[in-house]
Amino acid sequence: MSVWDDLDLLLDSPSASSLPSVTSTSNTRGSVKDKPNFKVEEDVAALRKAIEGIGTTEQTLIDILTQRSSAQRQQIATAYEKTTKRTLISDLKGDTHGDFEEVLVALVTPPAAFDCHEVLKAIEGAGTNERTLTEIFASRSNQQIKAMSEVFLKESGKPLIDLLKSEVSGDYGKALLILAEGKRDESTNVDVAKAKADAKALYEAGEKKWGTDEAKFIDILCHRSFPHLRQVIVEYKNISKKSLQEAIEGEMSGNLEKLLVAIVKCAINVPVYFAERLFKSMKGVGTTESILTRILVSRCEVDLLDIRAEYKKLYGVSLYSQLESEVSGDYGKTLKQLCGQDG
Repeated sequence: MSVWDDLDLLLDSPSASSLPSVTSTSNTRGSVKDKPNFKVEEDVAALRKAIEGIGTTEQTLIDILTQRSSAQRQQIATAYEKTTKRTLISDLKGDTHGDFEEVLVALVTPPAAFDCHEVLKAIEGAGTNERTLTEIFASRSNQQIKAMSEVFLKESGKPLIDLLKSEVSGDYGKALLILAEGKRDESTNVDVAKAKADAKALYEAGEKKWGTDEAKFIDILCHRSFPHLRQVIVEYKNISKKSLQEAIEGEMSGNLEKLLVAIVKCAINVPVYFAERLFKSMKGVGTTESILTRILVSRCEVDLLDIRAEYKKLYGVSLYSQLESEVSGDYGKTLKQLCGQDG
């Protein structure tokens, strides 16, 4: 049975009411917060000693970079460069390797630049990693998407949307490009009559007719606000005997289906969406480290406490203990520090 089958339970969950990617600075649901009595010079001196001494002191790197907020890490990186005339990222790359290097570099990278680089990684090389593109563009707020696009423009001199146009096509491409514009309605008011009309339009564009009007699904799911879509999901279940997710899965296939389902899941409950992504990345033979790194780094100051709670509720084990059994060494220590223990 899917974790998404009990709609009522998901929609009533305390973490469900938050918009995807909280953009306020309050950071009440993150596992990583500002370090009190933060002294940038002390941290820079400790990092230099850890990196420049004979052999790298990995534990110092882990302790400092996982227990400072992103804003504090940026202050450290700026002061480090000023003092050493080298960037902290280049020194970390020179002194660490593999997944451990990846996660430390991710932590020192500003969030918008990290998202931007993850999108580029998904596009570069042979074939496009649509799963990464889907995860990022389905779950980020307009503000985050615009910040990511600004980083890309600054670094490459080109608009991100132009690069995406050359990489994605068909209905999936159309939907992704709408999301990449960062123009989703973000109002919190819900007009029940409009939600009913949208639910009816989706039913008539899919289940009720022969063939599917994909454009209607793309338009509604990529433009409407998440609170509005939550109401549409409720109204859809009243019209059809299926959930909206089941209808999409029955009517569509491939990357478009995966993207629209991800949007529906994020509209219902963002932390559950990420808990499921984490679970699947550790399920079966081998662990997908790139997914673990991206989610823990990008959500540790947003909603990782909620993701942890949902993970435990869904899978009966804590995320921390799952990480303990799946990842090891300095990389494992770093992820566990970001996650924090939850009983």
